[in-house]
Amino acid sequence: MAIFILKFDYKIETKMIRRIQTLFYIIILLTAATNNAQTVIGKYAGEFLAIGVGGRALGMGSAHTAVSNDVTSGYWNPAGLARIDYPQIALMHEEHFGDIINYNYGAVAIPYGKDMSFGLSVIRLSIEGIPDTREAQIDRSTGQQIFDLNHPNWGLDYSRITEFSNTDWAIYLTFAKRQSSDFYWGANVKVIQRDIAEFSATGIGFDIGAVYMPMENLYLGANVQDVTTTLVAWSTGRNELISPTTKIGATYGIEFWGGRFLPALDLDIRFENRQFASTFNVGPVSFDAKAGFEYTYQNLFSIRAGYTDVKQFTVGAGIKLPKLNIDYSFARFNETELSRLDDSHRISLILTLEELRFERDK
Repeated sequence: MAIFILKFDYKIETKMIRRIQTLFYIIILLTAATNNAQTVIGKYAGEFLAIGVGGRALGMGSAHTAVSNDVTSGYWNPAGLARIDYPQIALMHEEHFGDIINYNYGAVAIPYGKDMSFGLSVIRLSIEGIPDTREAQIDRSTGQQIFDLNHPNWGLDYSRITEFSNTDWAIYLTFAKRQSSDFYWGANVKVIQRDIAEFSATGIGFDIGAVYMPMENLYLGANVQDVTTTLVAWSTGRNELISPTTKIGATYGIEFWGGRFLPALDLDIRFENRQFASTFNVGPVSFDAKAGFEYTYQNLFSIRAGYTDVKQFTVGAGIKLPKLNIDYSFARFNETELSRLDDSHRISLILTLEELRFERDK
């Protein structure tokens, strides 16, 4: 197996240093992909799917399992899609960590009959200009290419450094049904396509979710992602398994000051032995908590705040125009941990075809 390590010095441009540091996990994945054929539990194999969608949810710290009631439910909890009464279209663009990662999302949802809904969601994450040093390792005295990282004359020939890109796609097909006035359920079929340099991978997975309202204004939600364990098969013969993640959440609406206050709490349960990378754990089972709130005044504008499972404070705001919702969220990483990463700004649009001819059958 060919293994390579990036070494830095001040001759490399600042932008390249930032990209190398931030994207080091991608280099590790690329290196691992050269292994012989094998099937392994990929502890972070599906991590690009965890970024989230929609300015509203992200402004609330991603605590949205029980809150979701629009087209973005295809991502957060498929059961929530049964709560729409009109067709909706959503778009979002984000430059994650400044301009390093381009993250785009689009979705459409359509109510069908009296109690069903269908949805299509697409996520694309792309990173360009990742330095590739595999062909640039040399013996400084002879200029010959070497692969021994412990060689006393190991060095980098910067003229041989090339670049590669990483592009990840996820497509969600969603079905949701209102089983009764207080219980909804839904399911996703999702297709994953990953490309890193000359390597590629394809996977397919399934999610199942539910929303239950035991009393007025109280919503309980659950979403089991990758419920059957998702297999991601690489072109190298390496297969990664994305283990199930159980998300549970609760929210309760409170009417006051001429508006509505909506606190929300989520808990993510994983079985990947994350331990120190989680809020707390019991053996291989890890637990990550998220919390947020939204206050909406007269159904015209909203303010939001939250705290995520990666120790981010988030804030956001939204405005409701005729047929159009505009939502914005802002996140900043903990300065003691990732002070070199830029802030993340997200803006999303939801268009609702709120006309009588498009309304769900009553």
